[in-house]
Amino acid sequence: MSSRSTSILTIAGVTVVGGVLAYAVYFDYKRRNDVEFRKKLRKEKKRVDKTLAQSKESLLSASGSAEVTPAALREALEQVKKEVGPDTPEEKEAYFMNQVAMGESLSLRGPDFYLLAAMSFYRALRVYPSPVELIVIYQKTVPEPIFKIVMEMTNLDVSSPPASPSRPISQSIPDELTDEETSPTRGGPPSEASSQEWDKVTDPGSQHLDISFCPTCSNTFCSFLRTISIIQVKSRVEGYYDTFPPKSTNVTVETREGRKVLVASRDFSAGETIYKENPVVAVLDADVQAAGTHCTHCLRLLQSSMSIPLTEEPNLLSSKFCSKACLVANKTQSHSLLFTTEPPLPVEIGSAPVSPEAIQARSAAQADFAEYVKKEGRAAPLLVARFIARQVALETMKMVEGGKKPTDENDFTDAESGEYLLADHIERLRYLEVVPPTEELSLIVKVLQTALPGLEQFVTDERHATLLGKMTYNAFGVCFGGGRDDKPEPAVRPEDVEKSRTPYGTARQIGSALYTVSSYLTHSCIPSARPSFASGTSNLHLVANHDIKQGDVLTVAFVDVTQHTDEPVIECRRRRRTELARGWRFACSCDRCKEEEKTMSVEEKKADTDVQDGSKIEASMSRYEEGTENDNVE
Repeated sequence: MSSRSTSILTIAGVTVVGGVLAYAVYFDYKRRNDVEFRKKLRKEKKRVDKTLAQSKESLLSASGSAEVTPAALREALEQVKKEVGPDTPEEKEAYFMNQVAMGESLSLRGPDFYLLAAMSFYRALRVYPSPVELIVIYQKTVPEPIFKIVMEMTNLDVSSPPASPSRPISQSIPDELTDEETSPTRGGPPSEASSQEWDKVTDPGSQHLDISFCPTCSNTFCSFLRTISIIQVKSRVEGYYDTFPPKSTNVTVETREGRKVLVASRDFSAGETIYKENPVVAVLDADVQAAGTHCTHCLRLLQSSMSIPLTEEPNLLSSKFCSKACLVANKTQSHSLLFTTEPPLPVEIGSAPVSPEAIQARSAAQADFAEYVKKEGRAAPLLVARFIARQVALETMKMVEGGKKPTDENDFTDAESGEYLLADHIERLRYLEVVPPTEELSLIVKVLQTALPGLEQFVTDERHATLLGKMTYNAFGVCFGGGRDDKPEPAVRPEDVEKSRTPYGTARQIGSALYTVSSYLTHSCIPSARPSFASGTSNLHLVANHDIKQGDVLTVAFVDVTQHTDEPVIECRRRRRTELARGWRFACSCDRCKEEEKTMSVEEKKADTDVQDGSKIEASMSRYEEGTENDNVE
């Protein structure tokens, strides 16, 4: 398989991990709190335990040793296919959880139990609504020898004669999955699977086309389905920029000189608004948040007559809102999870009673994190926390029957097709490598863990650092008018001051926000456009600075590029390039910088800030783009 193909499959796979975690957390929650669900789990466990001894004896006799031979593999597959599986959606859910738990337990007992462990993981795979996506998780969590056995069983199953129509076999898995990287398939993650989806995908009466219930299935047809699966995955990955940004934004994302840039899809006149965009997440500057002068959600300046404070529970961040709509949106998207003891799951799912000790622990974790945010005075930690909370909220709401899709046109800019996740957007953005403060991750983890055990899986060391780097590189500074002039002087070194993209300078902003489309804007000291917040909120309007032609790359100023009074040309150049190097780790190569360089002395050129681009894209995206370039060359 080509490197480009493996990259495509990996990109698609990475985006479902967050959804799978939300799904797993949900079932773990049911296991802890649902008595009937626990009974089903115990019933399935007894059935699993009853067959384990028989399985090991039979398999060892087929192989003659603990080593997995082709004969033992075939025996294992036949044994699994002969077993009577669960029938109802509830039984399948319990069966799935028990088989995964059994597989994990057996995998810890050494090589003699690897085949038995693989059988358990394979049984779980057979009843899972989206088996190819589950393979992604197996590859990341199951020991490699066991994972290989699971894949061998899958391939053997696909190449075997059709099974009885009364018992399911796993859906076709592409051969490419046996390569070094993994392959998801459908557009939606397992987190979107409600009980109805279990019913639809795994019940014989389902209208879903599944070879498991096709008595006339041939090897040719299986191969055809595998091919279709690969085409769908590739189409989803490669088609992202066909549906994002939406045509209504009047822009497209293209690759120019080796990087993604935003390009005008039609002509614009000077002063014309190119598009408007709401953020994924936004936060007020620490001093503004503490003052309670602006809406915590949309960042609007509050009028005393319309200020709506939080009334329930301790208001840890002194949050106020300009309207009931902003209050509800903020609580739904992040506040309830991060700073209240309200149930972490949607009300439609329901929650079991929580002990006073658990509530106290959750409150303490939230208070510690809020204190850290206020002490640090940086936007990035809260941006990251709110982003994670948004992702959790979006994924868990999809588990509600029928799912809930964003209907608010004031939400962040999504792909036109609606089949992409928030993870699809964030993974494609550039980031800076940063080293988070030691205590930051543990504080966020504690907030998630005390809200709902298992949610902490959403943020590992690597994921936290990457998200922090993405906020650092892509966040815009929200400035009203020409910005403010009362921001407190930073207490850290100039090189450590947090930066955000704003032509007025970070010192003049009132808050920071992350946008899906605007993150693709690149810097120029002679920008073709500017971010405007004319609505008095975090709603970004991209306005043309001069006439723009279709196909032109859209640029903005990340820093204040204005030559100040009594500021020499070379000093102005040095100032803005120093800020760019500190905030985004690159040296500007725009025409203005090049022209000004011609007037510099030898000494000034030696002292000039010249750094290599320090921004990165995630490894899977990098490999995919390299493969695309190679294909174009060929």
